[in-house]
Amino acid sequence: MLDTIATQPAGASGAPVRGGSNELRFYLPTEHHPQNGTMLGFWLYLMSDCLIFACLFAVHGVLGRSYAAGPSGADLFDLPLVALNTSMLLLSSITYGFAMLEMQRNKLKGTMVWLAITGLLGAAFVGLELYEFSHLIHEGAVPQRSAFLSSFFTLVGTHGLHVTFGIIWLITLMFQLNKHGLIAANKRRLMCLSLFWHFLDVVWIGVFTFVYLMGVMV
Repeated sequence: MLDTIATQPAGASGAPVRGGSNELRFYLPTEHHPQNGTMLGFWLYLMSDCLIFACLFAVHGVLGRSYAAGPSGADLFDLPLVALNTSMLLLSSITYGFAMLEMQRNKLKGTMVWLAITGLLGAAFVGLELYEFSHLIHEGAVPQRSAFLSSFFTLVGTHGLHVTFGIIWLITLMFQLNKHGLIAANKRRLMCLSLFWHFLDVVWIGVFTFVYLMGVMV
Protein backbone atom coordinates (compact mmCIF):
# COMPACT_ATOMS: atom_id res chain seq x y z
CA MET A 1 0.00 0.00 0.00
CA LEU A 2 1.36 3.46 -0.88
CA ASP A 3 1.58 6.36 1.53
CA THR A 4 0.29 9.65 0.08
CA ILE A 5 1.56 12.95 1.45
CA ALA A 6 0.17 16.28 0.22
CA THR A 7 1.92 19.61 0.70
CA GLN A 8 -0.06 22.81 0.08
CA PRO A 9 1.22 26.40 -0.05
CA ALA A 10 0.26 28.73 2.77
CA GLY A 11 -1.77 31.92 2.22
CA ALA A 12 -1.07 35.39 3.59
CA SER A 13 -2.55 34.48 6.95
CA GLY A 14 -0.42 31.37 7.19
CA ALA A 15 -3.33 28.99 6.52
CA PRO A 16 -2.95 26.48 3.68
CA VAL A 17 -4.62 27.36 0.42
CA ARG A 18 -7.29 24.80 -0.55
CA GLY A 19 -7.73 23.75 -4.16
CA GLY A 20 -4.81 25.80 -5.48
CA SER A 21 -3.46 24.95 -8.89
CA ASN A 22 0.08 24.81 -7.53
CA GLU A 23 -0.77 22.14 -4.96
CA LEU A 24 2.16 19.74 -4.63
CA ARG A 25 1.65 16.01 -4.23
CA PHE A 26 4.22 13.31 -4.00
CA TYR A 27 4.20 9.63 -3.06
CA LEU A 28 6.48 7.52 -0.93
CA PRO A 29 6.64 3.97 -2.36
CA THR A 30 6.92 2.34 1.04
CA GLU A 31 4.73 -0.30 2.64
CA HIS A 32 2.88 0.07 5.90
CA HIS A 33 3.87 -3.52 6.66
CA PRO A 34 7.13 -3.38 8.66
CA GLN A 35 9.91 -5.72 7.68
CA ASN A 36 9.65 -9.06 9.55
CA GLY A 37 6.62 -7.73 11.43
CA THR A 38 4.51 -10.79 10.62
CA MET A 39 7.17 -13.23 11.77
CA LEU A 40 7.66 -11.36 15.05
CA GLY A 41 3.92 -11.32 15.68
CA PHE A 42 3.65 -15.02 14.89
CA TRP A 43 6.49 -15.87 17.26
CA LEU A 44 4.61 -14.00 19.98
CA TYR A 45 1.51 -16.07 19.18
CA LEU A 46 3.51 -19.31 19.42
CA MET A 47 4.84 -18.24 22.81
CA SER A 48 1.28 -17.73 24.02
CA ASP A 49 0.40 -21.18 22.69
CA CYS A 50 3.37 -22.58 24.59
CA LEU A 51 1.87 -21.17 27.78
CA ILE A 52 -1.47 -22.84 27.03
CA PHE A 53 0.10 -26.25 26.50
CA ALA A 54 2.40 -25.77 29.50
CA CYS A 55 -0.69 -25.24 31.68
CA LEU A 56 -2.38 -28.33 30.23
CA PHE A 57 0.75 -30.44 30.80
CA ALA A 58 0.93 -29.16 34.38
CA VAL A 59 -2.73 -30.04 34.99
CA HIS A 60 -2.19 -33.53 33.61
CA GLY A 61 0.92 -33.90 35.75
CA VAL A 62 -1.16 -33.19 38.84
CA LEU A 63 -4.27 -35.19 37.86
CA GLY A 64 -2.67 -37.94 35.79
CA ARG A 65 -2.93 -40.48 38.62
CA SER A 66 -6.41 -39.53 39.82
CA TYR A 67 -8.32 -42.50 38.40
CA ALA A 68 -11.33 -42.38 40.79
CA ALA A 69 -11.35 -46.20 40.84
CA GLY A 70 -11.62 -46.11 37.05
CA PRO A 71 -9.32 -47.29 34.25
CA SER A 72 -5.74 -46.06 34.02
CA GLY A 73 -3.61 -45.36 31.01
CA ALA A 74 -2.22 -48.89 31.13
CA ASP A 75 -5.78 -50.19 30.78
CA LEU A 76 -6.78 -47.88 27.92
CA PHE A 77 -3.88 -46.84 25.73
CA ASP A 78 -3.11 -48.75 22.53
CA LEU A 79 0.56 -47.87 22.09
CA PRO A 80 0.97 -49.40 18.59
CA LEU A 81 -1.92 -47.23 17.35
CA VAL A 82 -0.48 -44.15 19.05
CA ALA A 83 2.96 -44.91 17.59
CA LEU A 84 1.41 -45.14 14.12
CA ASN A 85 -0.35 -41.84 14.70
CA THR A 86 2.91 -40.26 15.86
CA SER A 87 4.70 -41.44 12.72
CA MET A 88 2.00 -39.79 10.59
CA LEU A 89 2.55 -36.40 12.22
CA LEU A 90 6.34 -36.64 12.14
CA LEU A 91 6.27 -37.63 8.47
CA SER A 92 4.05 -34.63 7.75
CA SER A 93 6.73 -32.42 9.26
CA ILE A 94 9.29 -33.90 6.85
CA THR A 95 7.03 -33.44 3.84
CA TYR A 96 6.39 -29.83 4.84
CA GLY A 97 10.14 -29.36 4.88
CA PHE A 98 10.25 -30.62 1.28
CA ALA A 99 7.53 -28.10 0.40
CA MET A 100 9.66 -25.29 1.83
CA LEU A 101 12.65 -26.46 -0.22
CA GLU A 102 10.51 -26.34 -3.36
CA MET A 103 9.32 -22.88 -2.39
CA GLN A 104 12.92 -21.67 -2.09
CA ARG A 105 13.52 -22.96 -5.63
CA ASN A 106 10.39 -21.04 -6.77
CA LYS A 107 8.77 -24.27 -7.98
CA LEU A 108 5.05 -23.84 -7.48
CA LYS A 109 3.99 -27.32 -8.59
CA GLY A 110 6.44 -29.09 -6.30
CA THR A 111 5.37 -26.90 -3.39
CA MET A 112 1.72 -27.71 -3.98
CA VAL A 113 2.38 -31.45 -4.21
CA TRP A 114 4.28 -31.61 -0.94
CA LEU A 115 1.71 -29.42 0.79
CA ALA A 116 -1.04 -31.79 -0.37
CA ILE A 117 0.89 -34.79 1.01
CA THR A 118 1.38 -32.91 4.29
CA GLY A 119 -2.34 -32.22 4.50
CA LEU A 120 -3.20 -35.87 3.88
CA LEU A 121 -0.81 -37.05 6.61
CA GLY A 122 -2.27 -34.46 8.98
CA ALA A 123 -5.79 -35.63 8.14
CA ALA A 124 -4.73 -39.24 8.82
CA PHE A 125 -3.40 -38.15 12.21
CA VAL A 126 -6.67 -36.43 13.13
CA GLY A 127 -8.67 -39.42 11.86
CA LEU A 128 -6.73 -41.88 14.02
CA GLU A 129 -7.10 -39.59 17.02
CA LEU A 130 -10.85 -39.40 16.52
CA TYR A 131 -10.94 -43.20 16.24
CA GLU A 132 -9.05 -43.48 19.53
CA PHE A 133 -11.44 -41.07 21.23
CA SER A 134 -14.52 -42.90 19.94
CA HIS A 135 -13.08 -46.23 21.10
CA LEU A 136 -12.37 -44.88 24.59
CA ILE A 137 -15.87 -43.39 24.87
CA HIS A 138 -17.37 -46.69 23.67
CA GLU A 139 -15.45 -48.43 26.47
CA GLY A 140 -16.95 -46.02 29.00
CA ALA A 141 -13.79 -43.96 29.45
CA VAL A 142 -15.54 -40.62 29.03
CA PRO A 143 -13.99 -37.32 30.20
CA GLN A 144 -16.28 -37.03 33.24
CA ARG A 145 -15.29 -40.51 34.48
CA SER A 146 -12.19 -39.29 36.33
CA ALA A 147 -9.81 -36.36 36.64
CA PHE A 148 -7.24 -38.38 34.70
CA LEU A 149 -9.55 -38.78 31.73
CA SER A 150 -10.65 -35.12 31.89
CA SER A 151 -7.05 -33.91 31.68
CA PHE A 152 -6.22 -36.49 28.99
CA PHE A 153 -9.08 -35.53 26.68
CA THR A 154 -8.43 -31.81 27.22
CA LEU A 155 -4.70 -31.98 26.45
CA VAL A 156 -4.85 -34.39 23.51
CA GLY A 157 -8.04 -32.81 22.16
CA THR A 158 -6.53 -29.32 22.26
CA HIS A 159 -3.58 -30.53 20.23
CA GLY A 160 -5.91 -32.26 17.78
CA LEU A 161 -7.86 -29.02 17.32
CA HIS A 162 -4.62 -27.22 16.54
CA VAL A 163 -3.78 -29.79 13.87
CA THR A 164 -7.28 -29.44 12.42
CA PHE A 165 -6.93 -25.66 12.20
CA GLY A 166 -3.50 -26.17 10.65
CA ILE A 167 -5.03 -28.34 7.92
CA ILE A 168 -7.70 -25.71 7.22
CA TRP A 169 -4.97 -23.07 7.03
CA LEU A 170 -2.95 -25.28 4.69
CA ILE A 171 -5.90 -25.80 2.33
CA THR A 172 -6.63 -22.07 2.30
CA LEU A 173 -2.99 -21.33 1.54
CA MET A 174 -3.01 -23.82 -1.33
CA PHE A 175 -5.89 -21.89 -2.90
CA GLN A 176 -3.90 -18.68 -2.48
CA LEU A 177 -0.85 -20.26 -4.10
CA ASN A 178 -2.93 -21.54 -6.99
CA LYS A 179 -4.38 -18.07 -7.56
CA HIS A 180 -1.39 -15.79 -6.94
CA GLY A 181 1.65 -18.06 -7.12
CA LEU A 182 4.77 -17.78 -4.98
CA ILE A 183 4.54 -14.07 -4.29
CA ALA A 184 6.26 -12.56 -1.26
CA ALA A 185 3.08 -12.56 0.84
CA ASN A 186 2.44 -16.25 0.18
CA LYS A 187 6.04 -17.14 1.00
CA ARG A 188 5.64 -15.32 4.30
CA ARG A 189 2.45 -17.26 5.02
CA LEU A 190 4.19 -20.54 4.19
CA MET A 191 6.92 -19.66 6.68
CA CYS A 192 4.36 -18.93 9.40
CA LEU A 193 2.52 -22.20 8.77
CA SER A 194 5.87 -24.03 8.82
CA LEU A 195 6.59 -22.68 12.30
CA PHE A 196 3.09 -23.65 13.44
CA TRP A 197 3.30 -27.16 12.01
CA HIS A 198 6.72 -27.94 13.49
CA PHE A 199 5.58 -26.50 16.81
CA LEU A 200 2.70 -28.99 16.86
CA ASP A 201 5.17 -31.81 16.20
CA VAL A 202 7.27 -30.78 19.18
CA VAL A 203 4.19 -30.58 21.40
CA TRP A 204 3.04 -34.02 20.26
CA ILE A 205 6.40 -35.56 21.13
CA GLY A 206 5.80 -34.24 24.65
CA VAL A 207 2.27 -35.67 24.64
CA PHE A 208 3.45 -39.06 23.40
CA THR A 209 6.18 -39.25 26.05
CA PHE A 210 4.49 -37.62 29.01
CA VAL A 211 0.92 -38.83 28.53
CA TYR A 212 1.10 -42.15 26.72
CA LEU A 213 4.47 -43.70 27.58
CA MET A 214 4.45 -42.57 31.19
CA GLY A 215 0.74 -43.33 31.37
CA VAL A 216 1.28 -47.06 30.85
CA MET A 217 4.06 -47.14 33.47
CA VAL A 218 1.88 -47.54 36.53
